Amino acid sequence: MSRRHLLWPLVALAGLILLNVIVTPSFLHLGLRDGHLHGSLVDILRNGAPTLLIAVGMTLVIATRGIDLSVGAVAAISGAIACTWIAGGGHALTAVLLALGTCLLAGVWNGLLVSVAGIQPIIATLVLMTAGRGVAMLLTEGQIVTVNDPAYRWIGSGYLVLPVAVLIALAVLGGVALLTHRTALGTLVHAVGTNPGAAGLAGVRSRTIIATVYVFAALCAGVAGLMISSNVNAADANSAGLWIEMDAILAVVIGGTSLAGGRYSLSGTLVGALVIQTLTTTVYTIGIPTNATLVFKAVVVITVCLLQAPR
Repeated sequence: MSRRHLLWPLVALAGLILLNVIVTPSFLHLGLRDGHLHGSLVDILRNGAPTLLIAVGMTLVIATRGIDLSVGAVAAISGAIACTWIAGGGHALTAVLLALGTCLLAGVWNGLLVSVAGIQPIIATLVLMTAGRGVAMLLTEGQIVTVNDPAYRWIGSGYLVLPVAVLIALAVLGGVALLTHRTALGTLVHAVGTNPGAAGLAGVRSRTIIATVYVFAALCAGVAGLMISSNVNAADANSAGLWIEMDAILAVVIGGTSLAGGRYSLSGTLVGALVIQTLTTTVYTIGIPTNATLVFKAVVVITVCLLQAPR
């Protein structure tokens, strides 16, 4: 990934931060209280952690010429399973394992539809996007399931100086970056995304690579769902993870990853996720109605993409 593709996203991020500083002079202030780092920047990182986590998985999916529209529904299923289990008297660790195990199966389902059945990714994942939220509603019986478990709450609102959610997202990002740069996986993903036919002739197991990235994306969505539900101590199947798949795709595109496959940038995805979350925070800060957030996101994304375009 050339530096040029990161220039305008970084400019956009800097512009948003500057606007926030003008509106709120204490925006950049950071403080340490009870061993916890706090401030507006920390809030942006914490609130953006689920989006960043999903965007990491989405980056690899898009790099293989795919798309995953089901991650928001998978996140809702994850939170619904975990909170329903805990509300019924179950242990938090068991709840997490059950939720992630179900998300693993969801990823396998998407991977099989795309890599084996040969269904177009947007259609294959649209099925789970539609049905998945219905499954989450069935699990919660259409109600908001509230829980009060300190161990579970720690995932979304715990601190180790920085929020635990941020540390988890950065650890996954770092692990994937290390894996794709230090092993052949990055080259294989690039090859499959650039020309799957030629990659197959060269001996690359394209179907396995494609199925694997969908499974990984679903697991990322599952962890994000745990973050979202544990942060509010509740599972709301109707709104948890709603439109987060769009935020993740926008973050990936802003970061310079090609929707045509092959070219991808994890560092760009990080910048893109920060742009999306900072934009959301800015809209709230300057008093714009929340229902106008999507319009401002669209304007910023179109502007950044046009500035990135070679012409």
